[in-house]
Amino acid sequence: MNTGTSEAISRAARTAVDAAIWAPSIHNTQPWSFALSGDEISLRADPDRKLRLADAAGRQMLVSCGAALFTVRIALRAQGCEPEVRLLPDPERPLLLATVRVRPGAPPDEHTRLLHAEVERRRTHRSGFTALSVPERLIEALVAEAAAEAAHLTPVRADAAVRVLASLTGAAQAVQGEDRPRRLEIMRWARPPDSGRRDGVPAAAYPAEPRRTYPEHFAQRDYAGSRQWGGETDDRLSSATGLVAVLTTPGDLPADWLAAGQALQRVLLHGSAYGLSVAFHTQALEMEELREFIRRHVCSGEHPQTIMRLGFVLDELASVRRTSSEVLDDDG
Repeated sequence: MNTGTSEAISRAARTAVDAAIWAPSIHNTQPWSFALSGDEISLRADPDRKLRLADAAGRQMLVSCGAALFTVRIALRAQGCEPEVRLLPDPERPLLLATVRVRPGAPPDEHTRLLHAEVERRRTHRSGFTALSVPERLIEALVAEAAAEAAHLTPVRADAAVRVLASLTGAAQAVQGEDRPRRLEIMRWARPPDSGRRDGVPAAAYPAEPRRTYPEHFAQRDYAGSRQWGGETDDRLSSATGLVAVLTTPGDLPADWLAAGQALQRVLLHGSAYGLSVAFHTQALEMEELREFIRRHVCSGEHPQTIMRLGFVLDELASVRRTSSEVLDDDG
């Protein structure tokens, strides 16, 4: 590899890390770090950012890191590079989740450019949607995107199943809301108004008061608690439940969690390109007995990795991310 090519590869790798910081993560914890060494990017989990009560096994942490990994891949392909990925390459270093070697590749196709353009535009939604339905062709495309990453996105069509998921979400939220240690864990990631922090959930990113969605209500996280935080939403225009869907994997090991995260980001970026927003409801999946019930009775035996609502909104708020220098180790 000549010097010019080597320098181009290094620039592409750094640009991919710059993109990866925009990946979604549970409560915007951003539980990842990266290292650059020549033509290789290493992705590591950051256990200091794991939810120790809600995510004791680290499943949601790895789903989040999987989303960052897909973002690295799409950012490299958008620059005409080919990522060579090794998942969990060293059993003795379980926090090393993946290595990505950057190779020369083909110019990006239209689909790659479409997804890459949404990396910084995509936002997580935390309220109701407009009454506009998600087009069937878009749903089919999202299902195909998840399948491309060895995961399954299943739209929940049956009213009874939607009611079950809504009820279990509400039950889990009620139980967790009475658990003081869990409330404190959530509060760690709730940013006060005008906070200068570059992680966590901004105060304006959720309604100041709980908002019902119709026809089925999915309980939202209580980030504000007794504090007068939160933004305002117009219930007359944004109160629809939207399309409920579950992302599942056949297995339930770290490699499956990483696959789920890659599938999730692929779905989110494709949806964002067509104006679609997504709200997440993982409360019930943080209680193993409820997660097992959902696996057996809603997901046909597959392992649920996230529950979401999809729909259209009138506007979206800005997001916050740490800078790449805060998450990157460079060997020079």
